[in-house]
Amino acid sequence: MFLPRIFNEIGISVQRKRLSELLALNEKNKEFGLVLTPDEIKDMIKARNKVLRDMGRVELGMEVTKELIRVFCESPFIDKDNYVSMLKELHEVFYYLKNETEDRIDDLELIQIMKEKFDGECAGSVELLKSRLEEFAERFRKDALRQEHFGEDIGNGS
Repeated sequence: MFLPRIFNEIGISVQRKRLSELLALNEKNKEFGLVLTPDEIKDMIKARNKVLRDMGRVELGMEVTKELIRVFCESPFIDKDNYVSMLKELHEVFYYLKNETEDRIDDLELIQIMKEKFDGECAGSVELLKSRLEEFAERFRKDALRQEHFGEDIGNGS
């Protein structure tokens, strides 16, 4: 049967499209001395897919990856030597936080929060970023619970 062959060709086509989308970002990132090679992109996508699998998430597009690249390429704490490893770790932090906040924060907003903390109080430390974002997620969940409870009280009082 030709079905496996068709699926394989579709998969290859999707991989090529993703690769070309991410390679296109190199034009802007050259300003910051940051360029991803095709092999680095493949490695990063592989790491991203593992994070998604490990966290029980599904993501069909590459918008989060593209936005992480766009936003974090401007960080003074990312250079050509740590660029790929930082992007891999930032994917992990992002998807962890998406789970911890139950997807209640918009992707772009979450990436901005990550960037502000990374460049600010965390001074480029991913470990410190994870810690600060765990605290953020805990506060976020408590606030969301309070809002839900407050909303229920108002509805029950009518």
